[in-house]
Amino acid sequence: MLWATFWALVLGFTLAGAVQAFVSRAEMQRLLGRGGPREIARASVLGAASSSCSYAASAMAKTLFQRGADFVSSMVFMFASTNLVVELGIVLWVLLGWEFALAEFVGGAIMIVLFTLLARVVLRQEETDAARERLGDGDLPDADSVRRLPWRERLTSPAGWADAASYAFADVKMVRKEIAAGYLIAGFLAVLVPVSVWNAVFISGHGFWTSLENVIVGPFIAMISFVCSVGNVPLAAALWQGGISFGGVISFIFADLLAIPLLFIYRRYYGGRLTLKLIVVFWTVMSAAGLVVEYLFRGLGIEPTERPTSVVPTTFEWNYTTFLNIVFGPVLVGLWWLARNQRRLGGGAGYAIDPVCGMQVEVAHAPARSTRDGTLVYFCSDHCRDRFEAARAVEVKA
Repeated sequence: MLWATFWALVLGFTLAGAVQAFVSRAEMQRLLGRGGPREIARASVLGAASSSCSYAASAMAKTLFQRGADFVSSMVFMFASTNLVVELGIVLWVLLGWEFALAEFVGGAIMIVLFTLLARVVLRQEETDAARERLGDGDLPDADSVRRLPWRERLTSPAGWADAASYAFADVKMVRKEIAAGYLIAGFLAVLVPVSVWNAVFISGHGFWTSLENVIVGPFIAMISFVCSVGNVPLAAALWQGGISFGGVISFIFADLLAIPLLFIYRRYYGGRLTLKLIVVFWTVMSAAGLVVEYLFRGLGIEPTERPTSVVPTTFEWNYTTFLNIVFGPVLVGLWWLARNQRRLGGGAGYAIDPVCGMQVEVAHAPARSTRDGTLVYFCSDHCRDRFEAARAVEVKA
């Protein structure tokens, strides 16, 4: 599976790195201050542009909320930055087909609409106000402390592309464990789990009730798999081969934001009561979006029905995948050279690398900071900062 998607991963992370390097975070914060339809649409577009792993997305949403963005808009930004992203769509297309890639974007839009409507009813203003007070200002740095050239000028500068390459490699490093775990677990599931086990988990032959059960079970599997971002696409391919419905696959992909470690992070950010409501709302809209997409695609006659006997070919073949991998190998080398020479090419101003996960973060918008030997260290999330400080405490004791 890794061989089949190598070129897609390189292309996806390259595009995601370019978008992150050329889109201003300060502009994001300025545009999300309210919770109307226009702000929700902006949050969706800007979230898709700010491709992130689930941990970084949750931290960025928290930071936006701290800086004054509407709570629902912040959550929509988080949805979009993990589900409406180009690298996810490309890998879905390669492993599962164009129908799944299209369903990601169509279902993502449906999920955001459903979440916006349901959240306005379920989440009370006093609860979100209490969450904002709980977070405080977080000793956030000045959002305008770093000035950059307009994006059109950066687009034609070596420094801008060096920053983009650094983002791409930082993103790969950030999700390397999730990607490795996703491919490894999916490989074992595809080969070792008997069909009878899948039939016991995903009921079949009961029409609507089969579809409903599958879209409800999908998020539960995502919750306990601990795999997020692109890493859950290989798992989705294994589940599709195993018998889960089309809508169940979609709800599973959306539900990387329900992984158990993230639930503890939400509790720390927003408190236990609001987190419980978020879990219910997230699960409901993710399952509902999967169900709606399944019946919508069925009505349009484009619902995939054929399941592969194997997720990918298990022998080497001279096909389009091989040639694309040969082409994108040098692209990867070129990105590595740009990232390695970021400073020499004039890039890197206002950026720092999270020492825990390796993500590149803007200093002015880093969700978490710490001090070591009198030097500020910047992190993509509180999760990484806590791991950093825990490791430092162990070093001090030793």
